[in-house]
Amino acid sequence: MVKILISADMEGATGVTWPADVLPGTPQWERCRALFTSDVNAAVLGFLDGGADDVLVNEAHWTMRNLLLERLDERVRLLTGRHKALSMVEGVQHGDVDGIAFVGYHTGAGTEGVLAHTYLANSITGVWLNGTRASEGVLNAAVVAEHGVPVILVTGDDLTCADAEGYAPAARKVAVKDHVSRYAAVCRTPARTAADIRAAAKEATALAVRYEPAPAGPFTVEVEFDAAHLASAATVVPGVAATGERRVVYTSGTMYDGIRTFKAVTTIVSAAVEEQYG
Repeated sequence: MVKILISADMEGATGVTWPADVLPGTPQWERCRALFTSDVNAAVLGFLDGGADDVLVNEAHWTMRNLLLERLDERVRLLTGRHKALSMVEGVQHGDVDGIAFVGYHTGAGTEGVLAHTYLANSITGVWLNGTRASEGVLNAAVVAEHGVPVILVTGDDLTCADAEGYAPAARKVAVKDHVSRYAAVCRTPARTAADIRAAAKEATALAVRYEPAPAGPFTVEVEFDAAHLASAATVVPGVAATGERRVVYTSGTMYDGIRTFKAVTTIVSAAVEEQYG
């Protein structure tokens, strides 16, 4: 039996190029939910075409309540809602996932890319894992590697696909748009991207083969913020220490603990951001 987990983010979805496209409650978000759902459903259909027996989609954007369940193939299961132990890759820890897809992903904070960020839209200006700048894809790939699960498909803009070459070189990649600026892209139509994603997912199913889990850490994560008070707020989390005016660092023995600490840091920092001054 082949089980695929899809981690579905929205910034890298077809047609998405600016904040209102992904901000829950806006008219643009309502429109783009359908585009996002189309990308995810195309991946689902491709994996089923390729022989997968079970596909679980984990919503990974903002409120984690964006996908239109009624537009997904009836054979899929959808994990929706917040406060999950592993957040964007929830479900990988149970030992029954053979491959994971990162659908609708984007590049990391402080880099070029459409709607580039890492967890927080604005407050984080850079994240480094063991000294290397890290996107959400890099962080999540390190988590799933610890469970012996390969990343088999990545979709997003062209720079996201290039980023994925570093952490999942064997994965199939589909660029649904080409980066022009943080808020502009040359977009392909949903009919084309759905066909491209479905074909890539079908091929990628053959890559869904579990392997020996990656060795444990340590994993050192450094986070840079856009304001000094946010770095100070982050040090409330045990084990997180300041390394400069706007930087903090922590070390975890596993990426399971590492990503959970990162989530704690971002949650604390979010609460310290004021509307007008950040």
